[in-house]
Amino acid sequence: MGGSDAAPAARDDAQVVVVVGSPVDGPPAPSASDLPLAASAPASTPPAPEEAEAKRELSAAAPAESLVVEGKQVEAAAAAAQAMAVTVVRDVEAGPEASTSGVADEKPSWFTPKRLLVMFCIINMLNYVDRGVIASNGVNGSRGSCSGGTCSSGSGIQGDFNLSNFEDGVLSSAFMVGLLVASPIFASLAKIHNPFRLIGVGLLVWTIATAGCGCAFDFWSITVCRMLVGVGEASFISLAAPFIDDNAPAAQKTAWLAMFYMCIPTGIALGYVYGGLVGGHLHWRAAFWGESILMLPFVILGFVIKPLELKGFTHNKKTKEYGQMLSPELQDETNNNGIKQGVPAVVEGLAEKSSLSSFGKKVMIEIHHFGVDMKELLQEKVYVFNVAGYIFYNAVIGAYSYWGPKAGQDIYHMASADLMFGGITIVCGIVGTLAGGFILDKMDSTISNAFKLLSGATFLGAIFCFSAFCFKSLYGFIPFFSVGELLVFATQAPVNYICLHCVKPSLRPLSMAMSTVSIHIFGDVPSSPIVGALQDYLHNWRSTALLLTSVLFIAFGFWFTAIFFRSVDRSNEQSEHDVPATERSNLRPLLDDGNDEAHTSQ
Repeated sequence: MGGSDAAPAARDDAQVVVVVGSPVDGPPAPSASDLPLAASAPASTPPAPEEAEAKRELSAAAPAESLVVEGKQVEAAAAAAQAMAVTVVRDVEAGPEASTSGVADEKPSWFTPKRLLVMFCIINMLNYVDRGVIASNGVNGSRGSCSGGTCSSGSGIQGDFNLSNFEDGVLSSAFMVGLLVASPIFASLAKIHNPFRLIGVGLLVWTIATAGCGCAFDFWSITVCRMLVGVGEASFISLAAPFIDDNAPAAQKTAWLAMFYMCIPTGIALGYVYGGLVGGHLHWRAAFWGESILMLPFVILGFVIKPLELKGFTHNKKTKEYGQMLSPELQDETNNNGIKQGVPAVVEGLAEKSSLSSFGKKVMIEIHHFGVDMKELLQEKVYVFNVAGYIFYNAVIGAYSYWGPKAGQDIYHMASADLMFGGITIVCGIVGTLAGGFILDKMDSTISNAFKLLSGATFLGAIFCFSAFCFKSLYGFIPFFSVGELLVFATQAPVNYICLHCVKPSLRPLSMAMSTVSIHIFGDVPSSPIVGALQDYLHNWRSTALLLTSVLFIAFGFWFTAIFFRSVDRSNEQSEHDVPATERSNLRPLLDDGNDEAHTSQ
């Protein structure tokens, strides 16, 4: 593979010969042409006496210049040996499936970056279709009621299980429990297991859980299944964006992220339609079974396709076995027991004193590593301010989606407030999200430019949305609110671009996971009940909507302040400093669109 003519052919049973000694004290090193035979040729027979005598005569008559020639041969041999070592390292990294035909043979023949983006977009859309389905009237239904001595059994989940409004609300948000708990776990597991396979595992859990929702028999059974849906989704949201960022063209990274996040409003809208049609014509259970069937092909692909590596990660078994012998840097990272140095003695002491199994010790060590990564993440001021602004932004968007139709109906007496707000959100969500990604790419995708776009779009969007609720006429509200939402949704791609590029590659899954956890725990989850309590106090939806919209100015403040921070794009930092030379080939994307020059330029 590596390209050196002196390197032996790659074999599964190839041996590595390490020669210890100094070229001054020991015998002269073999020449470059002899090296391929050194590892495999059998010992030769002793030379004949006549040949030995001839050699002694030649060595006695050799001129002094032969020492110079011999020195050059030693240098050439050393260079050839180094080339052999590099070649062996590359072969070890590539694994037993490697061939001498080059790296291109290792790549899947059809699995290109564009197909990866399409696959991830469809999966993301299905995740949000599920959220629309559980909220649709055809699936969620209504409770049974009695009036005038006549009782109706109700419809959908709420009618079949006779759920109260509180129980129905718990059911719609139960997936958040699994999502918040499992997201950091999957992000940590990405360091010891292949991230692409983790996505496959998560999608399998999601598929089983959605099918289980269709088979549920009471409130608690469907609640548990909804929690498992969140667990399955957690692996995908933590790891999909880093994969897209790795494989997207350098000039279109934010645009690709925009296409990915555009599937959120689109998926929810399709979920409303799909749930209403299937639930109305067949049964609400059939809607969940249909989701499972639609996701099943992607589950199979997640386990069948050759797994990809994320930038900054390597999970090759042979690299772990031979890396310490071939790389001094790897020797510095581990001790003789294979435990990473830097694990405090307290952790090791607790593991040794307690009668824990080897699995328990590994868990304790991984918990320590998670704590170290979290400390490093929270010390990144750019990341903290970015997520802080995202929390306030998401609090407004979440409350809009929940209370917007009711506020619009009360303020402007809309005949079909659901359709009005839903239509504005879908159109503005798609157009705004895509526009934000393409604009940042045109501006030159940097963290500083991303903060400029975030703060500018949020500030203008807040002004338009605030002004919309000041209008007394519906005809003034609709255009101003539409422009405001268009600007507000333009932040989706830039804010996630910063989360990916302000940390080193090995922290990107954790960065995305903790961003998701934070915006839900501190953002949209508490904002809806807070807005409800505020409305109970004010009894004026216009004032409540204006106060809610004002929170966007807080998000603007965080993002505007971050413009003046010293921001460094750390997405390639590890490839230059932290990762040993023997692992650097794992930092490049494994997919190729046939444009090798693009990868070379990066």
